[in-house]
Amino acid sequence: SKRHLQKSIRFTFMKYFLFFSLLIIPIALYSQDLNARVQILAPQIPNANKRILDVLEVSIKDFLNGRRWTSDALQPQERIDCNFVITITDWDGSSTNFKAEAQIQSSRPIYNSNYNSTVLNLNDRDFTFSYSEGQALDFSDQIYLTNLTSLLAFYAYIITGIDYDTFSRLGGTPHFQKALTVLNTAQNSPNGGWKAHEDLRNRFWLVENLTNKAYNPLRESMYDYHRNGLDVMSENPSKGRKAIYSVLPQLQKIDRQKQGAVLNQVFFTSKSDELINILSDAEPQEKLKAFAILSVVDPANSLKYEILKRPL
Repeated sequence: SKRHLQKSIRFTFMKYFLFFSLLIIPIALYSQDLNARVQILAPQIPNANKRILDVLEVSIKDFLNGRRWTSDALQPQERIDCNFVITITDWDGSSTNFKAEAQIQSSRPIYNSNYNSTVLNLNDRDFTFSYSEGQALDFSDQIYLTNLTSLLAFYAYIITGIDYDTFSRLGGTPHFQKALTVLNTAQNSPNGGWKAHEDLRNRFWLVENLTNKAYNPLRESMYDYHRNGLDVMSENPSKGRKAIYSVLPQLQKIDRQKQGAVLNQVFFTSKSDELINILSDAEPQEKLKAFAILSVVDPANSLKYEILKRPL
């Protein structure tokens, strides 16, 4: 299972520490699934009330880290590392209405190394919400209560789902279904980002791609890339690199079928630099083939991939 694999990957040196910790720390402390770091910025807001932003930052962090987003009982070293950087773009300093953008990132450790690989890196430009100091962040999977908690829960499920996909084939499906439920309850919300007609790259299309079977091959590529590729690199770099290289034709096939799909862009936004670093050590012919594919399926980063054409 995904979590059995993860236990051998996430800081196995902690097993003795955990043994003694279990003797004195209540089991309830192990119910959290995320290790979320939250930062709220307001560079465009003059004389912003820093106090309420600090309180909001703590509230969001507690909301994300204090809840169970999976059905598994996770150990502390298994929690998923993620970052939420929320930038306030419009607020008068006294009202409860905020317009913001959010940068959401998550990563997972690579077996037998100190390296953490970014698996999600996206920007939500419609992160609008209401909040008053001291307000409880209430959430229900079945009822839309506030836009802020729906946004946070939506991305918590996306983060856990993508993490699970990297440890087992299509392992994130239950989490993406929960994200879809959050999206459906928000369809009558006056806030943007939840509806299909508003944008071609919003939350609607992200979860649509993740729950659409047509994109299962791309999700399966995430597993091959991480478990058969990156996790193998420390013991057999050639074998791991070959597995990663074998993912590229599959990405090309999906791009031809579904050009401009959100999920393709999510993959390359988090993986373009990593791909270059890994493939730079490949044979010249393999690098040229990789460049030919990557420059087409990921045109936004085509200039980056030029380095693959250079001789060693």
